[in-house]
Amino acid sequence: MIKRAAAAAVGGALAVGAVPVVLGAMGFTGAGIAASSIAAKMMSAAAIANGGGVAPGSLVAILQSVGAAGLSTSSNILLASAGSTFGALLGGSKKVPPSSSPAGRKAEGDQPGENASQGEAPKPPLRSEKPEK
Repeated sequence: MIKRAAAAAVGGALAVGAVPVVLGAMGFTGAGIAASSIAAKMMSAAAIANGGGVAPGSLVAILQSVGAAGLSTSSNILLASAGSTFGALLGGSKKVPPSSSPAGRKAEGDQPGENASQGEAPKPPLRSEKPEK
């Protein structure tokens, strides 16, 4: 249970902490969209598709806003909740196959053939009736 709670906490923290890092790496910075970045290419494609401007509420506009101002408190809470859930699912305890119980194991000397009588000589191999040519 503790392992799952720790995984949930780590998942929530990673989700909240990763957003600004990923957006900055894409080119959505506090100073605007970085030149020659993925964000610049996205903005160019959005502007061409909309006849010269980026439409309000589009993906590029939302990411630009988050990159410049950060996420709101409610968005951080929602993101942390999703990250915690995902972390708890991934970090949950794995089922371990049950080991054989001591009563179920055979003691030494109980294996078939171990205590067989050694009085008889081994039988010779059987010969085929017709010799092969």
